[in-house]
This record gives sequence, structure tokens and C-alpha cells, in this order.
Amino acid sequence: MLDLTYELPKPKVISGAKHDWELVIGMEVHAQVSSNAKLFSGASTKFGAEPNSNVAFVDAAMPGMLPVINEFCVEQTVRTGLGLKADINLWSAFDRKNYFYPDLPQGYQISQLYHPIVGEGEVLVELGDGTARNVRVERIHMEQDAGKSIHDMDPNMSFVDLNRTGVCLMEIVSQPDIRGPEEAAAYIAKLRQIMQYLGTCDGNMQNGNLRADVNVSVCLPGQYEKFQETGDFGHLGTRCEIKNMNSMRFIQQAIDVEARRQIAIIEAGGTISQETRLYDPDKGETRSMRSKEEAHDYRYFPDPDLLPLEIEQGWVDDIAAKLPELPDAKKSRFISDLGLTDYDASVLTAEVSAAAYFEDVAKGRSGKLAANWVINELFGRLKKDEKTITDSPVNPDQLGGIIDLIASDAISGKIAKDLFEIVYTEGGDPAVIVDERGMKQVTDTGAIEAALDEIIAANPAQVEKAKENPKLAGWFVGQVMKATGGKANPKAVNQLVAAKLKG
Repeated sequence: MLDLTYELPKPKVISGAKHDWELVIGMEVHAQVSSNAKLFSGASTKFGAEPNSNVAFVDAAMPGMLPVINEFCVEQTVRTGLGLKADINLWSAFDRKNYFYPDLPQGYQISQLYHPIVGEGEVLVELGDGTARNVRVERIHMEQDAGKSIHDMDPNMSFVDLNRTGVCLMEIVSQPDIRGPEEAAAYIAKLRQIMQYLGTCDGNMQNGNLRADVNVSVCLPGQYEKFQETGDFGHLGTRCEIKNMNSMRFIQQAIDVEARRQIAIIEAGGTISQETRLYDPDKGETRSMRSKEEAHDYRYFPDPDLLPLEIEQGWVDDIAAKLPELPDAKKSRFISDLGLTDYDASVLTAEVSAAAYFEDVAKGRSGKLAANWVINELFGRLKKDEKTITDSPVNPDQLGGIIDLIASDAISGKIAKDLFEIVYTEGGDPAVIVDERGMKQVTDTGAIEAALDEIIAANPAQVEKAKENPKLAGWFVGQVMKATGGKANPKAVNQLVAAKLKG
């Protein structure tokens, strides 16, 4: 059992016609394991394949076919549990969850209800107001995914694609600790980030590789605290589950819509039915899908085709020893070792690829300068062009080369931006480009002083004004930079202008 330090969060409050109401949210996140093969067969998990081409006999529930567990999927689930600081259960077991659906050939789903492989853990969630706290994870269990029913290809028929059937999912179940829509999105984002760092799930929500069932209920102020004291879920109100959410924006919208629906019903004297609902973003409403099933409705029983899963502590320890640096640790290191601000470190660690890119650029250089160029110049341009860091036309060596030229006073910040544009659009070695195109900064104070003397001689009235008001000295700096084509060393220009005007 983990000794979690848990702080009560600040809840989202919605004002009804009669009372203020607080939101209580729990989430069941389904994360597709990054694996080349399915949980119980060797069929491919590649997305986008021809319908029904990634289907083994066991996936299609052919008679006599028996499941054989994929060890790598087990390893990925253990790795995820360790990344969430969770208990790893050395003994776990699989159960059959029985229900009929056209894209579930077996008529049951193999899951882990009673003995999951991963126990209690935690996720540190950073909120928009600058605070952070832990959301408790109750469990993670493995299960097979179902297929996909397709209803829009023919007006009279539905089709079934079994490519996803049998793909390994990790179901990550939280405690009802989340208290608002923004916090729910932040929790999903943090889970996604951690799993991407671990390499256990790619987090692609568009492809359905990460999706969530969101349980929403409302309660009067003070009831949540009573739940924490007693463990009695009755204090939290009746929950409704919003199924298969795969967009953080829609998750936030759905929670707000569903909470207001429940408040309106309760304040009108009605009662909330526990049920599964779907969110319609076009209409901005949730609608009933089915009454919420309980465990006994699924007739769970131990899967007779699979022995209990027993793993050794030494194997778990080996996985733990090879875990990569996770985002919270990396962010702390960027702040303490490289002198970054909390904001810059957060931006640079948001994606694995961005953090790796930045570290390559910052190696042996000023962390602050590297962060400034990666965030402001590179990320800004990539966003404008709708590209990701993996598509960047400027590699870390090239951007590092630009920074080296700035640090050595070979080029000014202004020239560096022009150079960045050339490298971004044309490619090439920054140092070679500077030499070939005559972009080097003018550091010869004699040449700078000569240009300044000409400007002073031609503008005596401006000189007198600048002597009376030193703030006007910037005009002379600008004129010198203009006269030298922006190549003069700004520091040298400022020093010379100050000296000339003082004299």
C-alpha cells in the first residue's frame, strides 16, 4: 500500500437555482499498449490496415483457439504502474466479462476484475492556477479491446472491423478525486505525458489509442469531505458515466453539460439514474446509452483458459532499473541544473521529442539561451507552419550552431534571426552561411566609431536633445545599426554612443 499524501482539491462550483453544487469526477482511462502484437495473439496492431486484415483465429473466436499471453504487454503494463508509483501485484488473474456486441466475437471480454496486475498509485497533476496535487489511481488492469462497428458506409447495413479486437488495453481507474473539467483534462494530459515518456502508449487520441470513460456526479458543499471521512459513496450523489471520450476539449465540455443536467433534475425534485451516456458535441448535450451495469450483470468468472499470472520481483526490479527519466524529474532538473523558469521547463518537457531536442541543443551551452531559441523561435515557427518537432527543418546541431555564433559575438541577435530563417527554409551549416554571405557582426570599434561620428556631425540638434535627455540616445544606436546594415555589435555601439554624448 502506498503512503499517499492527499490534499482535498478546490472544487468546481456550479450555482443552481436553489443551491451551489460541487462536481465529483472519477475516470477510467483506456490506454492502448504500444506493442506490435495483440494481448493473446500474434496478430499485428498496426493502425490503418485494411479492415479485418489484422485478425488471428483466436481474435475471431474460432472454435478450439486458445489465448496465449503476450509477455511484452505484461511488461508494458508493469512499466506503466512503476511510472505511476503504483504497487505491482506479483499474482494476478484474468476474468471473463460476458456481454454481447457484434464486434466482440467471443461474446465476452478477457479482463481483470478481481485481481489486477497493478494496484494503488498516484498522478501529480499541475493545475492552471500554479498549484499541483496528487490524484489517486485505484488500479490498472489489462484487458482486450473490442472491434469497431461501422454504421455510415451503407444506409441499410452495419459493418464490423475486427482489426482492433484483442489489442491490449490498460484500464487506469482513478479514485473520485477530480473536482472540475479543467482538472480532468490536466489529469488525462499528465497520464498521456507519462506513458509517452515510458513508451507504453503513444497517446494518440484521434486514433482511439487513448480514450476515457468519465464518471460525473454532483453533491452539496461539505458532502465530499464526509465521503473522505467515511468512505461512503452515498455522499457523492449518483454518478453517470460518459463513454468513450477521446478529446480533452470534449471531455471538459461533457463534464460541464452533464453536471448541469444533473443539477437541473435534482433541483426539480427528480432523481438521477445511474447510467451510461454519450456526449454529442454538435448538440452540446449528453444522451442515455444504456442503464449502468453492475459487475454481476456481466457474470464475471475466472477465465478457464488462462492460468493466474505470476511474475517475479526480480523481473519487476529489472524493469524499474531501466525506467527513463520521467517528466516531473526532468522538469526539476531543467530548473535546477539549467536555470530554466518553471514555465519554460514545463513547455520543454510537455512532449518527449521536444525535451530530447532541447537537451541536444543545450548540451554544453547556456540553458536559458537554448530554451529561448527553442521555445520562441523554433516552436513559434513550427506552430505557424503546423509542424511538429519531429518535422522540424532545423535539427539540434544547426540550432546549436546559431547559438554558438551568438555566444561568440560572431553575429548579433538580429542577424541570428535572419540566419535562422535561412537555415529553416534552405538548410545548411550556420557558420558556413555566415561566412559566405558576409553576415558576421562588425566588432571593429574603429569602423563603428567612424559611422557614429558621421551621424553625430550630421545631426547636431539631436545631439543636444540627447544630452538633455539620455533616453534619446537610442536614436543614435538605431542609426548606427542602420548604417552598418545591422552588423555592428550592439554592445559596442551602446558604449560608444554613451561615451560620445557624455563628452
